[in-house]
Formats: sequence, C-alpha cells, structure tokens
Amino acid sequence: MLALNVIRLRGERGWSQEALAFEAGLHRTFVAHVERRARNISLDNIEHLAQALGVRVDQLLKPLSEA
Repeated sequence: MLALNVIRLRGERGWSQEALAFEAGLHRTFVAHVERRARNISLDNIEHLAQALGVRVDQLLKPLSEA
C-alpha cells in the first residue's frame, strides 16, 4: 500500500520522483526503490515522505478506499 499511495499522491501533485525526493530530503533512487517495492523503508523515512506529501503517516499505509 505504501508504494501505491506514494505513487498516487506524487502524481496528484505533479511531482517527479526527483521532486518528491528533494522535498523529503531523500535520494531520488531511494524513492524509486520504494515505489518499486524493491527496498525496505524505515519509519523515519516514511515520516519524511508523509511530511513532504502533506499527509499523515497512516494515510500512506492505508488502502485507497480507507485513505
């Protein structure tokens, strides 16, 4: 769910992976790995992504119907 929500929210903002990475203080390749589900992610980095996207952490982890 995390990857799908990050992709959806990033798309809603019209941001590239690079733009999201910049806003979150992360590397673009890290964001790409998260979106492809190729990398585990710490709670700290989930918080960084949530803050950059302007949502609560739990919204990144819920299915779309619940978010």
